[in-house]
Amino acid sequence: MVVLGIETSCDDTAAAVVCRGGDGGCRILSDEVWTDYDDHAAYGGVVPEIAARSHVERLDLTIEKAIRASGLSFDEIDAIAATAGPGLVGGVMVGLTTAKAICLAHSKPLIAINHLEGHALSARLTETAEFPYLLLLISGGHTQLIWVAGLGDYRRLGTTIDDAAGEAFDKTAKLLGLGQPGGPRIEAAAVKGHADRYDFPKPLERRPGCDFSFSGLKTAVREATQSMTAPNKRDIADIAASFQYAAARHLAQRTERAMEITPTDEGSHRLVIAGGVAANGVVKSMLGSVCERNGWTLIAPPVQYCTDNGAMIAWAGAERLAANLAPPIAEALALAPRARWPLAPPPEGAAIGGGRKGPKA
Repeated sequence: MVVLGIETSCDDTAAAVVCRGGDGGCRILSDEVWTDYDDHAAYGGVVPEIAARSHVERLDLTIEKAIRASGLSFDEIDAIAATAGPGLVGGVMVGLTTAKAICLAHSKPLIAINHLEGHALSARLTETAEFPYLLLLISGGHTQLIWVAGLGDYRRLGTTIDDAAGEAFDKTAKLLGLGQPGGPRIEAAAVKGHADRYDFPKPLERRPGCDFSFSGLKTAVREATQSMTAPNKRDIADIAASFQYAAARHLAQRTERAMEITPTDEGSHRLVIAGGVAANGVVKSMLGSVCERNGWTLIAPPVQYCTDNGAMIAWAGAERLAANLAPPIAEALALAPRARWPLAPPPEGAAIGGGRKGPKA
């Protein structure tokens, strides 16, 4: 079955076409991502209104390129999958509305995808990642440990109590004047730095459980930066390397705790990492060491499928279509975009945030 995927949850405008074979294997027929950091550079981060306007201007062309590159026509596509949340609601609205229009025009089923499920299943695009597995989702907006028992069967083990890992990388890059995207800029600067120059804090070291915290690390970086009159390239490289090491250490320590409480069924000792921060070499290396020490297997998608992309949304749609989880067209067309949409319910008494729209995480 062939699915067109549309992703517009943040600043990347993406569309892709994937084919799920009868054996469950995946062929990526096209994958188009339009990213323009220059639109947001002057603001030091993503501006929701600018991102939404950019999606309006670029999504039609991105979809057209994805269809053309796949060598197929709309008649040969079985379904449309689109991110329906969580994310910047203006961008989500653009992608979901476009998907609804395509479905109406071509009489195709619509599958609304949770952006986090797209990441959760992204390793299955290119790797053999059989259920169940432990997922470490580390992106610009999310940092979570989730036990993935099967398609649609998720149990959250830990989440960030303040900031996401990717957000911490972006803010650190901004403090150091490195520009955006923060993750790759921090990693590049850290190559020439000494990670042992600054002893940044170890968040939640004495706190039980698998939750994360990055606000203290950001504060420590700001204090280290502001303590210098004019940081030179060596100072910036050392701060970047020290922060990167501290963040990777924190992710590895909390993940190792999660390994201790996951089911111990034979063959389920697999750690899947996904999200933009999963592309970081130091993070991946440290998690690899944790897996080796505990007898686990580390599975990570290629770098281009760690960050936001249409292929992971199309694949999540294909998986749901194969499992007969596609909703009736009338129900799908009535779906509204969601700024908040937890992939798994929080453990009892562990919801973070609140309000009329429910827990933030």
